[in-house]
Amino acid sequence: MFSKENNQKKPKAMERNILAKNTKIVGDLSSDGDFRIDGILEGTLETKGRVIIGLEGSVQGKVFCENADIEGKFSGELKVNKMLTIKASASIAGEVILGKLSVEPGAAFNASCTMKGALKELNANEQKPTSEEKTA
Repeated sequence: MFSKENNQKKPKAMERNILAKNTKIVGDLSSDGDFRIDGILEGTLETKGRVIIGLEGSVQGKVFCENADIEGKFSGELKVNKMLTIKASASIAGEVILGKLSVEPGAAFNASCTMKGALKELNANEQKPTSEEKTA
C-alpha cells in the first residue's frame, strides 16, 4: 500500500536569516540555514550554510560556517569549511581557517590564515602509492 518513495523525507530547503541594516545583536546565534548580515553582530555565529556579510555589515567575534562571502567588516575568528570569498570592499582582521580562498584586489586582509583543505589533499596524495610504486 505504501511504497518506499512515499516514506522518504523530502530534502529541506535551507532557510535564509537576515540581520537587517541598523540592527545590532550581541550574543550567540546558531542555525542550519544561510545568514546575511547587513547590521552589526557581536558574538558567535554557527551555521551549516553560507554567511554573507553585506557592504554595511560588521561582525566582531567568531563565525563557523560552510561558505562565506564578505563585503563588509569582520574581526575575530573565522572558520569556513569550504570557500571564503572576500570582495574588494571587505576588511578582515583576526584568525582565518578555510578550505579555499578567493580575494578581490583592494580587499584589506590582515589575518593569520590557514588553508586546511590543501593540507588534506597533500596528505592524501602522499599516502596513496602510485601505480609505479605498486609491486606484484
